[in-house]
Amino acid sequence: MEQATRTPQQTTRPFDMDVKAIRAKARQDIESGAVTDSYRADRQTVLKLLNEALATEIVCVLRYKRHHFMARGLNAEPVAAEFAEHAMQEQAHADMLAERIVQLGGEPNLSPKGLLDRSHSEYVEGSSLEDMIKENLIAERIAIDSYRQMIEYLGEQDSTTRRMLEEILAVEEEHADDMSDLLVKS
Repeated sequence: MEQATRTPQQTTRPFDMDVKAIRAKARQDIESGAVTDSYRADRQTVLKLLNEALATEIVCVLRYKRHHFMARGLNAEPVAAEFAEHAMQEQAHADMLAERIVQLGGEPNLSPKGLLDRSHSEYVEGSSLEDMIKENLIAERIAIDSYRQMIEYLGEQDSTTRRMLEEILAVEEEHADDMSDLLVKS
């Protein structure tokens, strides 16, 4: 039988958890909810980023909804259906972001006032089906780059938020691919 060689980093050390200390810490600052003293990210910065992402998702929902209802032309029906599906997925992203903001002790900023200022993407109506597809593709590309930067910023400081953003990013990449495919077909 072949014996594996271990590098210095792979040496086995016993896992030891101080459960009493964890229990004592959990009883302190319970009004902080899910945020414990082991949270390593700058919470105010994370809340700001999440509220910007929330505004971006809301703007995307509104744009996709408008495009869904305004889609006209020979190929409009399947494109309008795609817009409607994306609007629902963007709304799900907004809900995830709002829930995480609350978990971190913040308040989701759902005010229409300043929504476009907080959003990374723009609200462009588009005058033709092709324009609508292009505007949605541009918005998805903005979201992709924004989420990548947020994920990079978070690193290992807030793995829960990072994983959520990675999940959203994957869907945004699918949306961009869908819009790119629609441009080729139109």
